[in-house]
Amino acid sequence: MHEIRKDGDRELVRSWASDIERGTLRQAEKSARSPAVAGPVALMPDAHIGIGATIGSVIPTEGAIIPAAVGVDIGCGMIAVQTSLTASDLPSKLDDVLDDIYQAIPAGFAKHADTTKAAWRWLAANPVPRPSELTDSMHRKVGAQLGTLGSGNHFVEVCLDERQAVWTVLHSGSRGVGNTMATRHIRTAKGLCDKLHRRIEDRDLAYFLESDAEFQAYVDDMLWAQAYALENRALMMDALLGVVRKHIGKRFTEVERINAHHNYTTREEHDGRQLWITRKGAIRAQVGDRGVIPGSMGAGTFIVTGLGEPSSYHSASHGAGRRMGRKQAKRTLTTAQFKKAMQGRTWQAGKAKQLLDEAPMAYKDIDQVMRDQADLVQVDHTLQAVLNYKGT
Repeated sequence: MHEIRKDGDRELVRSWASDIERGTLRQAEKSARSPAVAGPVALMPDAHIGIGATIGSVIPTEGAIIPAAVGVDIGCGMIAVQTSLTASDLPSKLDDVLDDIYQAIPAGFAKHADTTKAAWRWLAANPVPRPSELTDSMHRKVGAQLGTLGSGNHFVEVCLDERQAVWTVLHSGSRGVGNTMATRHIRTAKGLCDKLHRRIEDRDLAYFLESDAEFQAYVDDMLWAQAYALENRALMMDALLGVVRKHIGKRFTEVERINAHHNYTTREEHDGRQLWITRKGAIRAQVGDRGVIPGSMGAGTFIVTGLGEPSSYHSASHGAGRRMGRKQAKRTLTTAQFKKAMQGRTWQAGKAKQLLDEAPMAYKDIDQVMRDQADLVQVDHTLQAVLNYKGT
């Protein structure tokens, strides 16, 4: 069930969040009042304040796109693989596995020393739409960062589900090139709205109309960055499975692979209209869609199937959602609290101070988030991490 917030007779926001700040609701209402928006904004139960548009929101537009609503990490999302392994197949200690993941998957500011063969093949088949708009430095990063994790809330995990089946899970997006493209288009949208005197309450909600030449340029870059993000996750997952194979010493298979965005926009039909549906921190949850919804690094991850709820534009949450900003978390939390919350996992405990803004206590209760969206997704598996790796 969801709460409806109106302005007179106009429906502005549909909210599935039982734990939400007033400022987050106000921000979502501001987005809904944009002349580019074609219906109520759907707020997922993990919603929290973002830049311009709310993180954990689904925004419908008709003949228009708001670049900042997609955000700077175009195509950010999750990939998960269920293997044929069980808990008894894993080594008793996973420290060496963690060390090898560090070597196989560059994280933080790290990148591959050179573009890998797999990355070269993908880039040859999927060239950058407007290469002249990227600097020489960024051109080099496009290849070298394909197959790398990044930092912040991006992570790699080895998990066990309720049956003790082994899953590998990771979270990442379109890296530096997606950020560069998004930042340029957001700046262009602001300039265009200023020039044409388009009414917006917040400059971060600047938009393109389909009649603008800049619209198609954004769509081309956005779709390419989304494809890059999908491939980025796929390459890292292949590397992660290679590490697992090295330490398991036995053959295993992939039972299922799920790879899906949660920061993106796409054309969909809703109520007989062709709309651009922007999911900023939300997954598509049409009937039968498979999805991955992680909690914090100290909580569970949920493998789900979409139920196709039309009032949410067939969407669901992308995770737990932050309860504290990064600066607040570092001011408020201690490494002792962090380490206690991470007991039972192999992780970078020696970097607890650097990772403190990612401590589980900085996030909402993922179990409550899942209860709030019981009408949006069906939970198929609940995963608990036995190993966690993040960029610093």
